[in-house]
Amino acid sequence: MEQTKINFQIGRSYLKEKFKIVLAYGFIVTVFFLIAFLYGYEQIYLNMLYAVFLTLFFGVVFLAVDFLRYYGRCRTLFLALEQEEVRMEDLPEVMGLQESLYQELLEEMRQEKRKFLTEYDEKKKDITDYYTMWTHQIKTPIAALRLLLQDDDVDTSEGGQCSRRRQTEREELFKIEQYAEMALYFARLDNLSTDLLLRNCDVQEIVKQAVRKYSVLFLRSGLSFQMEEFAVWAVTDEKWLSFVVEQVFSNALKYTNQGGIAIYGADEEGNRQQGGASYLVIEDTGIGIRESDLPRIFERGFTGYNGRMERKSTGIGLYLCEQIMRRLSHTIRVISAPGRGTKVILGFVQQTVE
Repeated sequence: MEQTKINFQIGRSYLKEKFKIVLAYGFIVTVFFLIAFLYGYEQIYLNMLYAVFLTLFFGVVFLAVDFLRYYGRCRTLFLALEQEEVRMEDLPEVMGLQESLYQELLEEMRQEKRKFLTEYDEKKKDITDYYTMWTHQIKTPIAALRLLLQDDDVDTSEGGQCSRRRQTEREELFKIEQYAEMALYFARLDNLSTDLLLRNCDVQEIVKQAVRKYSVLFLRSGLSFQMEEFAVWAVTDEKWLSFVVEQVFSNALKYTNQGGIAIYGADEEGNRQQGGASYLVIEDTGIGIRESDLPRIFERGFTGYNGRMERKSTGIGLYLCEQIMRRLSHTIRVISAPGRGTKVILGFVQQTVE
């Protein structure tokens, strides 16, 4: 179908370009016959018709040959457009001064584009390096603050009030660390392919590590927690998949005020499946997501109704999750409704079982 469309486009373009020549030919023939009629040259009409048909025959042959050449040049240009980068040697041979000038302009534009992309890549690398450096540097004062909080725990003079304050301080410090880590993953996203270490991983172990990491927030939430035994193995990168699981778990904690969180293996529809499951479900009983917001939740910067009302969303977490899962050849899908909680279904296409 695409080839037919291209052929039709080339044919229509050729007819449009040659229409003036055909119109001029018809006008000249008409003028000759009109002059012959005015001067009464009826006896030469037959000879003129012979000349007209002869020139028409050679004209059709010429147009046919010219069209084949035109078609070949257009096809070459279409093929060149399909390539990621157009090279001058991929273009048709120059025919005339006008095409030569066009190709010179094209070469200048190509050089300008290459220069711009080089400058853009350098600036982007500088920004990525800065975010990476900043994230690593910020971890030092975060670790120092955590040690100070641990040292202060020995002070029992203030009793329970001191303990509650220290717990709150730990939670806020943990959030700062997670936001710094999100900045690092966001900066490295474009270079994800060079940072991958793919191996056969036990997804349940990755989930358990994420749960232990977020226990500092979970203990104060008052929510119930249930993680069933499931067998999900996947060829993946443990570090990047851990980040996805942590983000989903963080969102579940953030938007769930009562009830609890459940984690289990499932089939494609999100139904529980313990043995040899291909999907992981993180389900909460939180506020849910509006139907109108669901198609856009993976867009960068989109916060939706909940984000605007709760003022907790950055619009980056789910965007990073979708990008990472797609580049790992995995899938992520969300089933949700207001007041009925949310199911996040992680699918692992490259599943293998040891």
